[in-house]
Amino acid sequence: MEIKIIKKQNPTLKPGEEYGFGRVFTDHMFVMDYDSENGWHDARIVPFDRISIHPASTVLHYGAEIFEGLKAYRRADGGVQLFRPIENIRRMNNSAERLCLPQIDEDMAMDILTTFISHEKEWTPSDPGTTLYIRPFMYGNDEQLGVHAVKHATFMIIASPTGSYYKQGFQPVRIMIEDTDVRAVRGGTGYAKCGGNYAASTRAGEKAEQQGYSQVLWLDGVEHKYVEEVGAMNVMFKINGEIVTPALTGSILPGVTRKSCVEALKKEGYTVNERLLSIDELAEAMKNGTLEEAWGCGTAAVISPIGELCYKGVKYAINDGKIGPVTQHLYDKLTGIQWGRVEDEFGWTYPID
Repeated sequence: MEIKIIKKQNPTLKPGEEYGFGRVFTDHMFVMDYDSENGWHDARIVPFDRISIHPASTVLHYGAEIFEGLKAYRRADGGVQLFRPIENIRRMNNSAERLCLPQIDEDMAMDILTTFISHEKEWTPSDPGTTLYIRPFMYGNDEQLGVHAVKHATFMIIASPTGSYYKQGFQPVRIMIEDTDVRAVRGGTGYAKCGGNYAASTRAGEKAEQQGYSQVLWLDGVEHKYVEEVGAMNVMFKINGEIVTPALTGSILPGVTRKSCVEALKKEGYTVNERLLSIDELAEAMKNGTLEEAWGCGTAAVISPIGELCYKGVKYAINDGKIGPVTQHLYDKLTGIQWGRVEDEFGWTYPID
C-alpha cells in the first residue's frame, strides 16, 4: 500500500527526560480510512493534530473502538527495535472481529507500523528505562445512529516518548482483591482490547486507590470465584514452586508480555500451569505461606512485583513484601531482550534499523 507522507513544517523541539506517560506526542500520526465498498484506502502520515468527528459517529454512541499498545526501544548501538509487533497486530484483528470492525491484513499492518516508526524513530529516547510508546487504534465512524456492523472506520497510530514506568524504582505494589465490580464476563469483550473494558474498571480502581492500593485484582464476572487479571495487566503466581496464571477463558486479555513470560519460563524448565485459580485457593496459599511470589505483567510495566494482597479487609504480605527471584529474573530477561542488552534467543525483536 502506498503511504502518502506530509511532513510537519516546523518540527517540535524534543523534550528532555521528563516525559511521563502519554503526555508528549511525536510530530506525526498515521491515518487510514475504511468503507465497505472500497476497503482500506488513503493511507497517510500527517502532522499530529486534532481529529474531526461527526456528532452521530458510531464510536461516540456505541463504543465501536479498539486499540493496542507496544513500544520501540533504543539499543545501546543507537538502533531502534520493536518487541513482538506481529502479536499486537494479530490481537488487534481479534479485537476487531469481536467489535465488528474491519480487520487489516497482517503484512499490510506490519508495513504501516514499521514505516510510521521509521519516520518517527528519532523520537525514541535513549535514557535508561525510556521508550517510544506506540498506540494503534481503530474506531467506527458511520455518521448515523443505530446499532449495526461498522461500514466506515478509521485506523490511526500515534506515538509518545515515555519515561520509566517505575518512578520510585522497581518496587512491589499493594493490590486489593475486588469482589464486587467485575471487569468482563465470558462471552463478552474481555479478550478484546477495547475502551469499554477499561472504562468499566475505573470505579474499582478509584476505590482501591482511596484505600492506599495501586490496583485491584479482578475475579470472574459470574461467580466472583476465579482470579482473572490485576489492574490492566495479566497476573502470575508462584505457589509451592509452580508458576500459575489464569487460563485464557475468553474474559481475559491475551497479553503479549504474559505469553512471553510463559514461553521464557517453560524454556528454562519451570512448571507453568495455565488454569483456573480460585480466590479460595489463593487465599489458602496466602495463609499457609505457599504463595511465594506474585507479579503483574503487561507492556507498560513489563513486570510489576506484588508485595501485598488484601482480601475482605485481611492483608497478606508476599515474600515479606520483597521482590522474589523469579519476578526479578523475568524483569531482567524481558527488558534485556527489549533493549538489546540480552541475546534474543526467541527471535522476538524486530529491528527498525
